[in-house]
Amino acid sequence: MTSSAAPSTHMISSQPEQNRRVLLVWDAPNLDMGLGSILGGRPTAAYRPRFDALGRWLLARAETLESQSTGPLEAEATVFTNIAQGTAEVVRPWVEALRNVGFAVFAKPKLDEFSDVDADMLDHIALRQHTCGLAGIVVASADGQAFREPLEELAAEGVTVQVLGFREHASWAVANPLVDFIDLEDIPGVFREPLPRINLDNLPDDGAWLQPLRPLSALLPAR
Repeated sequence: MTSSAAPSTHMISSQPEQNRRVLLVWDAPNLDMGLGSILGGRPTAAYRPRFDALGRWLLARAETLESQSTGPLEAEATVFTNIAQGTAEVVRPWVEALRNVGFAVFAKPKLDEFSDVDADMLDHIALRQHTCGLAGIVVASADGQAFREPLEELAAEGVTVQVLGFREHASWAVANPLVDFIDLEDIPGVFREPLPRINLDNLPDDGAWLQPLRPLSALLPAR
């Protein structure tokens, strides 16, 4: 079992034989928003996910599935992200660090509020399913709602489906019998410090501030 990454989400390999994949796709914009809502602001270094720990978890997951499979499996991971205008130099070290760990990165310019990466993630999942095949799919997204129907279809076809996210935002996945939900904080080493999680079921006696999930200005039409 090895770890590899595809150079493009839209390129079909010419190799006639490929190992089936245990595929991780990471929805960076959605997870950033979900993490920000838990923290009440931008994450500091202590609360930024460690992708080396995530990669080791994925490799262990692929090894487990391989022991139950009739053939070799290959772990593959891609982070999907938007790049806002003027932020390339700030984001570049993060992108290079991801690639150094063994993750592919699909980067898309953030042109407007509709420039999300959901469709690109779904295209990549479908590409792997119809070329090398999927033994397992892991979607990392704070709520994962955009992937619900495709993931349920894959589960019905026998693909092992997991959703990584935050239990506060992904109640559909927590309660879904077709999906194995894993809270990101439950993966060893992904966060250096425990997240300061506050929810309506566990409020402190003196109350708590719950920050908006998006800026109020998002209600204005795009310019």
